[in-house]
Amino acid sequence: MQTQLFISGTWRDGADGATIAVIDPATGDRIAGVASATPADATAACQAAHEAQVEWAKTAPRERAEVLRRVFELMMEHQDELASLIVREQGKPMSDATGEVAYAAEFFRWNSEEAARIRGTLATAPSGNNRIIVRHPPVGVVVIITPWNFPAAMITRKLAPALAAGNGAVIKPPSETPLTALRIAELLTEAGVPGGLVNVTPTDDAQAWFDAAVEHPATRMLSFTGSTPVGQALLKRSADRVLKTVMELGGNAPFIVFGDAVIDAAVEGAMTAKMRHSAETCTAANRFFVHANVAEEFTTKLAEAMAAVKVGSGFDDDVECGPLIHGKQLDKVAALVDDAVAAGAEIVTGGERLDRPGSFYAPTVLRNVAPDSPITREEIFGPVAPVITFTDTDEMIGHANDTEMGLIGYVFTSDLARGLAVSERIQAGMIGLNKGSVSDPAAPFGGMKQSGLGREGSTDGIYEFCETQYIAADW
Repeated sequence: MQTQLFISGTWRDGADGATIAVIDPATGDRIAGVASATPADATAACQAAHEAQVEWAKTAPRERAEVLRRVFELMMEHQDELASLIVREQGKPMSDATGEVAYAAEFFRWNSEEAARIRGTLATAPSGNNRIIVRHPPVGVVVIITPWNFPAAMITRKLAPALAAGNGAVIKPPSETPLTALRIAELLTEAGVPGGLVNVTPTDDAQAWFDAAVEHPATRMLSFTGSTPVGQALLKRSADRVLKTVMELGGNAPFIVFGDAVIDAAVEGAMTAKMRHSAETCTAANRFFVHANVAEEFTTKLAEAMAAVKVGSGFDDDVECGPLIHGKQLDKVAALVDDAVAAGAEIVTGGERLDRPGSFYAPTVLRNVAPDSPITREEIFGPVAPVITFTDTDEMIGHANDTEMGLIGYVFTSDLARGLAVSERIQAGMIGLNKGSVSDPAAPFGGMKQSGLGREGSTDGIYEFCETQYIAADW
């Protein structure tokens, strides 16, 4: 298991020799000590990426595509190994971890195909005086900062299009889950990614690391996934150098169930939207708006499904919900539930910490939740489903949109016309219409309002990592 920094194609300790303790959230045990990068290491990584990127950008698109395709193949060959690493350091169930690896690898396959299809245009100016040539060169060096909830996928969703477009990269994986990132770096090298093009530098001093990385003259772009407050701070700092930015930030997803919905299908969708990856996803359903005519049936069946969820170590058979990432997150989830109950909400199932080692909280359903209570205003990031009853559609949509977050929403109804009409009114970048999951490398992922800037995936994603250059020519 690799625990050093990966800079300029070599493994090395951090400049000051410091390490980060990686903790198993299911047990609280220390897994490993990983080298912690200093500002000097960040500078060295940016310089290495710059030197390698100049040559990488000159390679033929098909050559870049073949390297990316090989990364996809290697990740799938090592799927079980990577999934085990994810379970150890992040805690999610093995089934979710295995699915994450497949999803993460697919970004390399998808972008291997996109690499050869970066378009350009040629047109005649309306005046007839010149030709308008438009091309899309790479931006240069991309700084990539990723969260702990998807140790593999949040890296590949950014790195694959960045490499496909001809860029170099410096990655800061989260201090909670750096091991998966370091293993992916080994697979990149095996696939033929040139030394220095991709650098992986975990750190326990993120602010100093970022200041050094953003000040390097070759750094031209920041791609970040994480909380909105951190994203806001990084945007302000990036503005000093006018860096291009792509931000995938927090969510507060409404899950809407109309009276004509197929309730069993809505509950199944709710379990996917809420509990996938132990409920620690930015796309997790955060607020459940259920029509009064079906609220009792939906809430009862959702509570039955939540109560049946097996909670435990991700390595145990049939486990569907692992631990929260650490004790601080456990405290936050518990406090939100306690506050909601104090304000009049009723616990239908769960509502308590589990008495065992690790950071476990029982899958929970609350009813009689006020639409403006704190648990509906914050991103829960835990296995808690607050149910809010509605009768007036316009009022419900007002509550659903009454947030600065706009990443995703879910709508369940048997009336397709109503479903589409309501979907268009929800202020979110993505909608699951009668579906509890929407993520796909072939689809544009991203949010509105304070949930982000730009899009990842689809044909849109690769252009986020390109510049647009216009050449006026006359022949």
